[in-house]
Amino acid sequence: MKNAKSKKFDKFASLSRRKPVQILILLGLLYLLLMSFEIPIILRSNLTGLRTEGFNGVLNDALSLSLKLNDRGAPSRPSKVSFRVSNGSISINRSKQRNPIREKGLNSVVSSLVFQDRFFMNNESGIGASELQKTAIDAWRVGGKYWAELELGKFDVLSEAKAKKAKNGSQSCPSSISISETEFRVLGRVMEVPCGLTLGSHITLVGKPKRAHLEYEPTISIARDGVLVSQFMIELQGLKFVEGEDPPKILHFNPRLRGDWSGKPVIEQNTCYRMQWGSAHRCEGWKSRAEEETVDGQVKCEKWIRDDDDHSEESKATWWLTRLIGRTKKVSVDWPYPFQEDKLFVLTLSAGLEGYHVTVDGKHVMSFPYRIGFALEDATGLSLKGDVKIQSIVAGSLPTSHPSFDPQRHLEMSSRWKAPPVPDGPVELFIGVLSAGNHFTERMAVRKSWMQSKLIKSSAVVARFFVALHGRKEVNVELKREAEYFGDVIIVPFMDSYDLVVLKTVAICEYAVHTVSAKYVMKCDDDTFVRVDAVIMEAHKVPDGKSLYAGNINYYHKPLRHGKWAVTYEEWPEEDYPPYANGPGYIISSDIAEFIVDEFEKHKLRLFKMEDVSMGMWVEQFSTSAQVEHLHSLKFCQFGCIEDYYTAHYQSPRQMTCMWNKLQTLGKPECCNMR
Repeated sequence: MKNAKSKKFDKFASLSRRKPVQILILLGLLYLLLMSFEIPIILRSNLTGLRTEGFNGVLNDALSLSLKLNDRGAPSRPSKVSFRVSNGSISINRSKQRNPIREKGLNSVVSSLVFQDRFFMNNESGIGASELQKTAIDAWRVGGKYWAELELGKFDVLSEAKAKKAKNGSQSCPSSISISETEFRVLGRVMEVPCGLTLGSHITLVGKPKRAHLEYEPTISIARDGVLVSQFMIELQGLKFVEGEDPPKILHFNPRLRGDWSGKPVIEQNTCYRMQWGSAHRCEGWKSRAEEETVDGQVKCEKWIRDDDDHSEESKATWWLTRLIGRTKKVSVDWPYPFQEDKLFVLTLSAGLEGYHVTVDGKHVMSFPYRIGFALEDATGLSLKGDVKIQSIVAGSLPTSHPSFDPQRHLEMSSRWKAPPVPDGPVELFIGVLSAGNHFTERMAVRKSWMQSKLIKSSAVVARFFVALHGRKEVNVELKREAEYFGDVIIVPFMDSYDLVVLKTVAICEYAVHTVSAKYVMKCDDDTFVRVDAVIMEAHKVPDGKSLYAGNINYYHKPLRHGKWAVTYEEWPEEDYPPYANGPGYIISSDIAEFIVDEFEKHKLRLFKMEDVSMGMWVEQFSTSAQVEHLHSLKFCQFGCIEDYYTAHYQSPRQMTCMWNKLQTLGKPECCNMR
């Protein structure tokens, strides 16, 4: 009996011991079941991103993970997750106590902005994306590869260039240059003048205008059917800024042998900077008036024989009066138009103290005064276009040195221009300066001028250059070294293009919101002089807590539907642009900047090729949920400089330095109308 009871007890005890084990097993199975559903949900976006081909997919996933782990406010502090791409693999560093980027002084040279191209296409062929989006996708993919190779040190262009120079023993700044017609044609009808011109420099061209041909330009043939045209253009050019832009034309010399709208032979001269033409200076066969200012003692236009000229400069009454008085008549010689079809000419362009002088076959034809912002040393190329055949070109008395063409020397000797690190706390204003890869001289001028403001030096205001990648690899190598040395360049890793400047503007907003934590955000160009204190005072006109959009604001502007700057209905279907501030300088409050970044990260931000119009469009969209205070002022100068300016546009490096010196010595803003 006792044995039976003990067996039952042992059985009961055994069952009692098994029950907790079974419960644990069941719980474990349930946990595994739940995890089997949870893990794919968590990993799906990352795995999808990792399948995306190229450098961009890696960046997209890392940034997505960063945003999930970072609780952002308005404005937010920098992300606690940093990423690094090495040999095709990702390494992600998490830190609750410190940000790896901030440990480098927040001077990371690469923007954390990511363009996720797969959200703009329905398939791999690109269907569903606009032309601008397709351009951006291509630019970002190529730029990502360029930057990845640059990071891995695959480019050592500087060493190669130095070795090549040592081997050839060639002089970097020759005092004279001579090329033949064949060499000129091989060079693409552009002759490089490495170190520009100087006072007394001269360029002589021997050529022959071609016979007139029918003009097929629709805008001309409609007005004058079957018009014959013979013209050519000689241009002194500066360095090309960005892809999609023409290089600046420091001098544009355009003889039109069959005339233009006037129907008479004419010579036109002009300048063009950032694709903006100045006022044309035309010589139409009449000599400049006696009271008109001269250039180095020479008249701006000489006289030549015109078809409608009776060769009489005085009336009959004046002639009889002169005969009675007995005054001897001064004999004047009238020359024909200096260029004739199929006839040889010798043209010499010389640089004087006050301007350029043109002589043809030994006779002075015209003079063109230097214009603001166009320096002789900037004329680094001679271009020839149109109906002319060149036999030879000779340039002499050229400068043998050019300080702005040796970036490495600047890097070694200019440590005083290094930017202070971004402070840990919030800042009053962040200034993003748009620049191009080969604009080292412009950036140095900004560093030496308004970036020396006490507000910037004290880190109450932070300024950074935003630069995309250049088509020439050696420019990118120098750009990376410059960024690492000065700590004020943020590289946005896409191939630079005129139509994609809008991406740099988004990158400025992203940096201001996620890295700097700025109250106000300003965008300007590297040829814009900024009075930092005046800009902040203008922003303070709007009470704290209100949204702000300040600048030289345009209202009721309409897109151009024809011509070089035409905007198609696909690009902009509306009849009017929203109110927008001109691009050389404007301010927005941080809440607008954060809205732009959020919309971009959600892939809802509409992109337009004109970045200033884009900003107006984004502000208008933001204003549907919050009131925005618009501050309009002409003191945000669109063209040049005015009295008591806030910003001055189209300022050359020399003018930047001059304006800063005046601001420091005189204590008030003054323009520098200098060459």
